[in-house]
Amino acid sequence: MASPISQAMRQICDEKNISYESVLEAVESSLAAAFRKDFGGKNQNIKVEFDPEQYDGATAGVRTFDVKEVVENMELPDDYFERFEAAHGAKRLGLGPRSFQGAQAEEAPKEEGEEEFLFNPKTMIMLSDARDLKPDAAVGEEIRVEMAIPAAFGRMAAQTAKQVIMQKLREAERDVIYQDFKGREGELMNVTVQRREGRVVLIDLGRATGVLLPEDQIETERYFPGTRLKALLREVSMTTKGPEIRLSRSSNGVVAALFAQEIPEILNGVVEIKNISREPGSRTKVAVTTNDDAIDPIGSCIGQRGTRIQTIIRELNGEKIDVVLWSDDVSEYIKNSLSPAKIQSVELRQSDHLAMVKVHPDQLSLAIGKGGQNVRLAAKLTGWKITIAEEGGIVVADSDVGEFEKEKKETESEEVAVTAEASGDKPETVAEADAKDTTAVANGEPLEGPKTDE
Repeated sequence: MASPISQAMRQICDEKNISYESVLEAVESSLAAAFRKDFGGKNQNIKVEFDPEQYDGATAGVRTFDVKEVVENMELPDDYFERFEAAHGAKRLGLGPRSFQGAQAEEAPKEEGEEEFLFNPKTMIMLSDARDLKPDAAVGEEIRVEMAIPAAFGRMAAQTAKQVIMQKLREAERDVIYQDFKGREGELMNVTVQRREGRVVLIDLGRATGVLLPEDQIETERYFPGTRLKALLREVSMTTKGPEIRLSRSSNGVVAALFAQEIPEILNGVVEIKNISREPGSRTKVAVTTNDDAIDPIGSCIGQRGTRIQTIIRELNGEKIDVVLWSDDVSEYIKNSLSPAKIQSVELRQSDHLAMVKVHPDQLSLAIGKGGQNVRLAAKLTGWKITIAEEGGIVVADSDVGEFEKEKKETESEEVAVTAEASGDKPETVAEADAKDTTAVANGEPLEGPKTDE
């Protein structure tokens, strides 16, 4: 039957989901700290072996060793150890940039005038001294000298042990959480909003807390405590405060993961997503293809009566999704990417990676999209700069300046409205506004096109 201390250790393992070896290591580190507190010397490197089955609540089952590495014999100045202790004490207090935690000083930049100590009496023993303890000792060997525990640990030593074991258990728990979530990067997770701290949203992940940084949020979404949603596990990194788990709602990976979750053909690899362009919360274009002639890739993604794509749209809170057919023919791919507009022709200019697209006047608004969104997303999807022109060759939209044109139009509209109100003039009707836009196109002025429902 397991001893009470062993049972307690295994209970900790179950509660914190950490290994028995990690708990045992924490206990041994805490006992070593307690020994140094009550009985240790300044030049002793204390290691403890603990047997929980033999432990009696005092010192039974606890073996203590002074552990040192054998090094070559060195000639040291008479005051070496005094200078070493003075420098070592300064580093321990945080007064210097270097430490003595290894067999040698850390390979950090050495400050001008700082002395370098090659022999650390706490962790090293010279060959001649080592052979007094073990006649056949060799350089590089580890010498372990067992030390007796004179009495039971005192109150201060027990307090030190408590602090050490709690710290070690926290470190072990953090490492387990880090390793667990690190292996799940790129996974779509069902999560719950915990709370907001400024612009950062904290996400409840059960054993850990994740973060939605502002750039990973969708501007149109509101994250209230208790809200359940799906988010992509974007990145896991270890910090001084433990693992930082970064989630995302705005990345293209969210759309790709939702497609794989809802569409079996994509999960099985029959249908492949070639590229995604997205303006989070507004609209997304997804280019798909297949090597199976019997499969309709677009139909597979949309589903019967749009059931599959509607499920994804609902999960993204109404974000519009266009599924287009990828093609290795660039002209054909660009035509498809500008869907739902019907394209007359595409002329490619390889020198500056420009696609000049011509459309019929009644397709201008569809090709350009609201605020130039459609042509902008098509350019991101294909990797080509795209211009939209009428049949006559007058360029009316450009994928690079679509956002500028949107802001310009909105500003002009506001100014017209204010002027009309101040003068008492009747505001323009929709027909009048469309007539003005048509005149602008005829004059070759940049224009996003008449706004229609997409």
